[in-house]
Amino acid sequence: MENKSEKECCCHSSKHRSDKEYKDLMNRLSRIEGQVRGIKGMLEKDAYCPEILVQVSAVNAALNSFNKVLLANHIRTCVADDIRDGKDETVDELVKVLQKLMR
Repeated sequence: MENKSEKECCCHSSKHRSDKEYKDLMNRLSRIEGQVRGIKGMLEKDAYCPEILVQVSAVNAALNSFNKVLLANHIRTCVADDIRDGKDETVDELVKVLQKLMR
């Protein structure tokens, strides 16, 4: 079992992530960063607008996927731990975050 400092929740300015979670999130962001650089290169090379738009859509999908993974990890760790610890304000925080994500 993890010690409390390893599962200490996001209350709420930082969070310890496992090496696997950290590497997965960083890999996703690196791929997204590469996609954005690719779009910039397309624009610099006067690529056809629909081709750029398709790539922008792919970046949006990748960012949405990143959000889903991060949110799921947050719910499984921080939110679940806080609820078990009686910190109901975490549910309110989660609702606010979800409202922002669903705009």
